[in-house]
Amino acid sequence: MRKSKVVLLSVLLMGLPVAFSAQAYSEPAPAAPQSNANTSYELKEFYADYKHFAIGDIAPDLYRTKEYQIDAWKIRHLPAPEAGSHWTYMGGNYVLITDAEGKILRAMKGEIFYAH
Repeated sequence: MRKSKVVLLSVLLMGLPVAFSAQAYSEPAPAAPQSNANTSYELKEFYADYKHFAIGDIAPDLYRTKEYQIDAWKIRHLPAPEAGSHWTYMGGNYVLITDAEGKILRAMKGEIFYAH
């Protein structure tokens, strides 16, 4: 009698994960809003070269050079740069800075490249 209870219990426990996983896969995932897809990638602050940066800060001269300037912003799913600004790459993130002084206008997570 005791052995049959153990066998029955083990059969029930083995079937439990299958029942839960089947239920989890049968429910449709909620749809993500498409209106402002870029807002989920927006950053207010970030780190680059072990230094904290926020919107309004001045980017170091290194990131204002042509080597860091991103001309192919459309391929990376970034919005068009404003007049007098350009995208650069800082600490794994895309950062919109002014051409004249390097003031940080906007920052986007680097994962936006894989967004679509």
